[in-house]
Amino acid sequence: MIVGVAVVPHPPLLVPELVAGAVTETEAVRRACVAAGKRLAALSREWLAIASDAHFHGLTSADVAGTFRGYGVDKIVSLAEDGGRGDVDPALPLPALVAGWLRAEAGAAQVVVQTIDPGGSVNDCKRVGERLARQDRPVGLLVLGDGSSRHPGPSGHPDERSVGFDAGVRDALATADLDALLGLDVDLARELDVSGRAAWQALAGAASGRQWRPELLYSEAPFGVGYHVACWEPA
Repeated sequence: MIVGVAVVPHPPLLVPELVAGAVTETEAVRRACVAAGKRLAALSREWLAIASDAHFHGLTSADVAGTFRGYGVDKIVSLAEDGGRGDVDPALPLPALVAGWLRAEAGAAQVVVQTIDPGGSVNDCKRVGERLARQDRPVGLLVLGDGSSRHPGPSGHPDERSVGFDAGVRDALATADLDALLGLDVDLARELDVSGRAAWQALAGAASGRQWRPELLYSEAPFGVGYHVACWEPA
């Protein structure tokens, strides 16, 4: 049973050691993510995470650790508070790395990460969420994904449609509007380089059939990428 939801982005810039020259500029989104993580950990210290990844589709157990070495600093994170029982996996996907970092920051015991195809259909993503919701124990659901990277900013490839797309995501997360999440256009999300679409639609599947009390903690595009942070608790 899912006892709460935290929605966060997963850029490497959340990790202070990776942005030594821009810690202040990244503090607002980092603070919001940690706040969401702590609220989720207060509901359950056992987390199940959902994210999309182009190179790995499957379940990453909590018995592993990974490193941000590929992003500039050999910062090691574990998916469990005991540090994992194996060697550091250099190929752990970015969403799993961020989930492990946030787990530690929030004081959760462990996080198991399910990664799915970012190009999956709406129904496929919804079905993944429905399956994840059938847990035989109380878990917190951590949903990781970024909005469009086509906002004006350092990316250099702005698309005016990005503003409206992320405004729709913001409003859906702020009101727990599952139909709006399921209505996100797959092709448009791909054109706007939205990494979170599949995970948000899996969230809609996992949260269906229940009433939620949502709160939006952050929604901005400070570096040309849309970042949304929200918490949903059972109503």
